[in-house]
Amino acid sequence: MSIKLQQLKYFVMVVEEGGFRAASNRANRSQAALSTSIKELERSLGQPLFESGNKSKITPFGEICLPKIIQFLNVYNALDNDLRAAAAGQQGRVRIASVPSVAAKLIPSVLGAFCEQYPEVEVSLIDDNAAGVATRLLSGEVDLALGNYTHIDDSAIEFTPLISDPIGVVCLNDHPIAKQPAGIEWKTLLTQPFIRNGTCTLLDPTPARVLSEKALYSVENITSLFSVLELGIGITTLPKLAFPTNETRLVWIPLIDPPLERQIGIFRLTERTTSPQAQAFHDLCVTYLSYQ
Repeated sequence: MSIKLQQLKYFVMVVEEGGFRAASNRANRSQAALSTSIKELERSLGQPLFESGNKSKITPFGEICLPKIIQFLNVYNALDNDLRAAAAGQQGRVRIASVPSVAAKLIPSVLGAFCEQYPEVEVSLIDDNAAGVATRLLSGEVDLALGNYTHIDDSAIEFTPLISDPIGVVCLNDHPIAKQPAGIEWKTLLTQPFIRNGTCTLLDPTPARVLSEKALYSVENITSLFSVLELGIGITTLPKLAFPTNETRLVWIPLIDPPLERQIGIFRLTERTTSPQAQAFHDLCVTYLSYQ
């Protein structure tokens, strides 16, 4: 006969309550049912656990078994709690890759709410460009990715749109085109030295792609890009989210011809089960970011 978990629990209960009657009341079982369960455990072990003349007193063998059974039940209870917490998304780890602009401006609000609701869950956040977050998601390195829809075109990926991020022109605040804060047409930029950056691929489907094609300079790193722009040697285009809110020397002007925007959303693999922790983060992104 195999040892059953409930038998071990009843044995400890009888010892703790000092007898079968009190233990049966605690277990909400009949005394006969409790006694039968203990007898089955004794048959499985091949030794009596309680003295035959005093059912409230455990035998020397019972004394040996008691601490081991209590230790096992404690481990079992801890495992049960941990597994239930993990299933509810209360423990574990969630790995997220995001384009820098989203990581800096949007994720903090989600992360704050997530950490408050799931304080025991470990969060790993990785910054990368749009192509990089797609690669990390497809390789299984991360559970979720936030980025630009046009950079992830794969049937294995599910995309949930969150916000639209308009594209604009960035230049020094004393540049002549800065006098058009309401918006600017791309054709008026043809005479300006253009600095290509990683987001300029957003221009490719439009006539404005000629700006990127004739660029004199190319800078991929966003920090370096702003340093170069502050030299006044050219202008560029950027999504609004990528433009720092505390910038004083540079300005962002919306591009109105053509009016362009990138669709920012959250991605996950369609054929991979999302962990409860990642699902919780995904849902918070939808809740918090869809209204921004």
